[in-house]
Order: sequence, then C-alpha cells, then structure tokens
Amino acid sequence: MTGRSPRSRVAVALRYRSAEDPAPRVAASGRGQVAERILATAHKHGLPVRNDPDLAAALAALDLGEVIPPSLYGVIAEVLAWAYRVNGEFAASRR
Repeated sequence: MTGRSPRSRVAVALRYRSAEDPAPRVAASGRGQVAERILATAHKHGLPVRNDPDLAAALAALDLGEVIPPSLYGVIAEVLAWAYRVNGEFAASRR
C-alpha cells in the first residue's frame, strides 16, 4: 500500500501465513526513502502494489509485526481479493 507524494510517501508491506498468523501482519513500514525501498523491493519481486493513501496511513500506525486489527479486516479482504485477481491475470498473460 502506498500513498502521498514521493517525499512523504508511505508504504506498508503485509505478510500473511495462514498456518501461523490469525490475520495479515505488518511486515515492513516506512516513509520517504524507506517507502521507496519497500516499493522497489515489491516491484523487483513482481508483487502487486496498491495505491491507497488512507489505508497506508492506517497500517503505518501499527507496529512492525503487529496483526491488523479487526476494524481493518474488510478493507484488507478487498486488497487481498484485488492482489489475487492481479496475480491471476498476470499468470494468465504469461501462458
């Protein structure tokens, strides 16, 4: 998730391991140059990146490793559905 101009950009990476985690966790979070590194890493590994400044700000308020709160489950479910769809479309285009 990203948001704002490059100088004040916020990026948050989520991790979800269904066997270990009750919900997605904050895997990385940062502003400015740290956000740019998070985004560069995501792009390098072909991970989908969604631009949602409000969600990025809400997630950036959480501690590293913290499980997302139930109040964000709905929006995170939408993001995960979007990511699965994007990954599916990418896989289909490579066939």
